Amino acid sequence: MQTLVIGDIHGCYIELQALLEKAGLVDGDSIFAVGDIVDRGPETPQVLDFFQQTPNAHSLMGNPARKHVRGASQQQFGDAYPDAVAWMITLPLYIELAEAVIVHGYLEPGIPLAEQNPSVVCGTMGGDKILREHYERPWYEYHTGDKPVIVGHNNYNGTDQPFVYKDKVFGLDTDCVHGKPLTGLLLPAFRFISVPSRGNLWAEVRRT
Repeated sequence: MQTLVIGDIHGCYIELQALLEKAGLVDGDSIFAVGDIVDRGPETPQVLDFFQQTPNAHSLMGNPARKHVRGASQQQFGDAYPDAVAWMITLPLYIELAEAVIVHGYLEPGIPLAEQNPSVVCGTMGGDKILREHYERPWYEYHTGDKPVIVGHNNYNGTDQPFVYKDKVFGLDTDCVHGKPLTGLLLPAFRFISVPSRGNLWAEVRRT
């Protein structure tokens, strides 16, 4: 069986479907999004519906979902917003698989998963502040856990390529909604796959 872990989708449904087709998943395989499945892109409702209705597809709570749960705008959701928020409340902060741990934002060193600060794990502005105030180096340089960590939230390279730090931290956000690829990681092989974006979709949504 394979597991496909997908970077920040941000309402890019067409790219999501293209990545799934490229992955060639079969019955029994699993899909995990690192979070940030909603907002910015043009097809937020379709992406949300996919993860709500597909039994083998799961998403973590990213910082946009956390904002909605805490009372953000219903723009791009319409009348379905209350149901969407009710579903987002149920999203986990982390997933621990046999091969890796998946979180949206960051992990603090030396703190068990169950005791991590939700703001840090989700990558909120408050989590960013905690890391700045307590650590001199980037968070991923401190990771010494037995399992690799797979994250989204930041395009650490600033390019169209995923981020890898010493085979211990894998960053999958490659800015699909801004015109770069949508990236996934196939486990247990730790093989990257990607599909191109249609363009700077967030800029188009902002104009409309």
